[in-house]
Amino acid sequence: MIRTKTQKIIKASNKNKPEWLSTSEKDIEAIIVKLAKQGLTSEKIGLVLRDSYGVPKAKFLGKKINKILKENNLYKNADLENLERKLSLIKVHLEKNKQDKSAGRALTIISARIKKIKARRKEK
Repeated sequence: MIRTKTQKIIKASNKNKPEWLSTSEKDIEAIIVKLAKQGLTSEKIGLVLRDSYGVPKAKFLGKKINKILKENNLYKNADLENLERKLSLIKVHLEKNKQDKSAGRALTIISARIKKIKARRKEK
């Protein structure tokens, strides 16, 4: 994105597959499924594709990584997993430090976020 003098935002709109990208869509989809079976989240899969395989964006294939994972029943909600991990770490911390009031407040805030995400998933 570029800001001009009049503060208009100009976005790059190249949605086509780059000419220099030699791997096919089926190969990249197979790589995504393989990495998901190893336990990587969609964010980490995107980083591995960029760094190891030279794929700038999986979206150039016409599908996002999450959509490919949902088709193969390998999708995990990364936000929910990260919040649950953080919640367990705060619980361990509070067992050792019972007087830590800010950690107690963080515990209630994170548990509310988890509840909100689970409710949103049930609606869909």
